[in-house]
Amino acid sequence: MAQVNPCLKCTFTAFNILFAIIGGLIIVVALIFQVLTNDHVEQQLEGWTSGFLGLYVVGAITMVIAILGAYGAHRESKVSLIVFLVCMVIGTLLMLPSGVFAAAARPELVHIMEVDAHNSLPLDQASEEVKAVVEHQQKELHCCGLFSYKDWEDNIPDSCLCNQEEQMEGKCEAVSYRGTLQRKSVYSQSCFPINRGLVLRVIDITIGVDLTLAILVLLGMILSSIIIHQLRHPNRPTVLLSVPGIFTPPSKYQELHNPPAY
Repeated sequence: MAQVNPCLKCTFTAFNILFAIIGGLIIVVALIFQVLTNDHVEQQLEGWTSGFLGLYVVGAITMVIAILGAYGAHRESKVSLIVFLVCMVIGTLLMLPSGVFAAAARPELVHIMEVDAHNSLPLDQASEEVKAVVEHQQKELHCCGLFSYKDWEDNIPDSCLCNQEEQMEGKCEAVSYRGTLQRKSVYSQSCFPINRGLVLRVIDITIGVDLTLAILVLLGMILSSIIIHQLRHPNRPTVLLSVPGIFTPPSKYQELHNPPAY
């Protein structure tokens, strides 16, 4: 079996263990965040499902590649390491453009959301589907209207009403209810800022995952390339650093500290 530097092998194995852990964390974070967001905006942001599915796939592929790299280093398998290196190159080509695209599309996506929200106003004249979605959000997120309770004009729905405990916590404000002199407490928080924050959080997570994996992939490419080189040239002597001649002490100095044997 060809000899690989033991320190390099341990470093590469530790790298792949870290790589596998990050893959598992991606899956766990995506699962937790999907549960949290589905409870709030499942009806409006149906496209998030494909985004979370993408994170699951990335996490699973990351773990598989990490296991392949660790196996290749442990068994000193040139084929496994070459496959690992090819996967790293492909991963770099895929992740960098997606991360750049997500960062560039971030402000544009927020603008599109704002335009769509304004086009839905006033809510009391919107379609039944839009009303159902907004009312579902109001119940789950404890908010009222997209930008204000005034989005409903004089037809504020019951989903905007606060309970007594929320009134005590200062989350509500008193307004005229259904165009009458009767005043009710409705949520002072509007729904659109909450939705925007959730969407931006998903984008930021995606960008962070891409950048983190890109750095790890670059490190994996360097380490795997060195190991493959050592496997291809097992008999090549190790190159040691030597002191240049200009730093060699004078001969008289050498004789003084290393007298010749008589």
